[in-house]
Amino acid sequence: MRFKLIVVFVEDDKTELVLETAREYGATGATVITNARGEGTVRPRTFLGLSLETQRDVVLMLVEEHLSRTILEAVARAAAFDDTPGTGIAFQIDVEDAVGVRHQVEKLVPLIEGEI
Repeated sequence: MRFKLIVVFVEDDKTELVLETAREYGATGATVITNARGEGTVRPRTFLGLSLETQRDVVLMLVEEHLSRTILEAVARAAAFDDTPGTGIAFQIDVEDAVGVRHQVEKLVPLIEGEI
C-alpha cells in the first residue's frame, strides 16, 4: 500500500473543520502542529509593533494514495482556500516508505479494495 502526506496550513479556527472533512473522506488520523506563523503575498499588519495576523495550524495526514486527491480537494472546498485569500493552503507529497501504519492499513483495505 502506498501513501501520500497531505500538509495543510490553515487558520486555527478552521482546523476542526479540516480534520472532520478529511476523516469523512477517508483519512484515518492526523497530527496538528499549533501556533505556526506564515506570510503570503501581503505582509501582515502591525499595530505599535504588535502583529495582527491570525494564528495558523499545520495539519499532517498520512493517507492512502487512492484517497489523497479526494481528501485534498474536499479540505480545500470546506475551508474555502480558493475563495478567500489567506485562509490556508494544502498540498500532497509522495511518501516513499512508512512504518507504524499497520492499524491504518487494516481500516483502509475495505475502503479501497475496488480501486487497487
